[in-house]
Amino acid sequence: MVLAAVVSTGALTLAMRKPAMVPGRMQVFAESMYLFVSKMVHENIGLKGREYFPFIFTLFVMVLMGNMLGLIPYSFTFTSHLAVTAGLAVFIFLWVTVLGFVKHGAHFLHFFSPEGVPAPLKLLVIPLEIISYMTRPLTLAMRLFANMMAGHLVLKVFAGFCVSLMSLSIAASIIPMAFNVIMIMFEVLIAFLQAYVFTVLTCIYFKDALEMH
Repeated sequence: MVLAAVVSTGALTLAMRKPAMVPGRMQVFAESMYLFVSKMVHENIGLKGREYFPFIFTLFVMVLMGNMLGLIPYSFTFTSHLAVTAGLAVFIFLWVTVLGFVKHGAHFLHFFSPEGVPAPLKLLVIPLEIISYMTRPLTLAMRLFANMMAGHLVLKVFAGFCVSLMSLSIAASIIPMAFNVIMIMFEVLIAFLQAYVFTVLTCIYFKDALEMH
């Protein structure tokens, strides 16, 4: 995690150290990532989300870097460990819950009682809403953890097949090796997608706390 923080901070700092009107590749990459997260925040939270942009941008970069670093041989995928993803999810859950009460006071409890629901049905709806809300950190943590662990486990299994079959012949290892190359390309996409999903859900939770929708 320290390596992910150092690499991401160093890369973004170098990319924007001397911003130019005609940007180079690193500047284009940094600005594209900034605009991507900025658009995500604007679409999911609105103008009120500007003050939370630094945290959300940092969250996206750290999760993405953790996912990507795991694709390097002999590296460690910290986002494939439940302790890490659960820590992030619980922190986000507590923040948005406290934020909801700070912004709305006791009125935030109306979040669990949707308008227009008949009084008899509220006896069923309110407990379901509370359970749904309380499981947010669990689902947020499990989604990232499970996808990263499963994908990287498949890569390691097929890499092991390649090594085992190479002891028989090079030709025997071609098929699992080719499949491994395809899986690596797929995992790069999954790494980005899971970072996006984790971040966009965080934006939705902030929107709920701010607007109670």
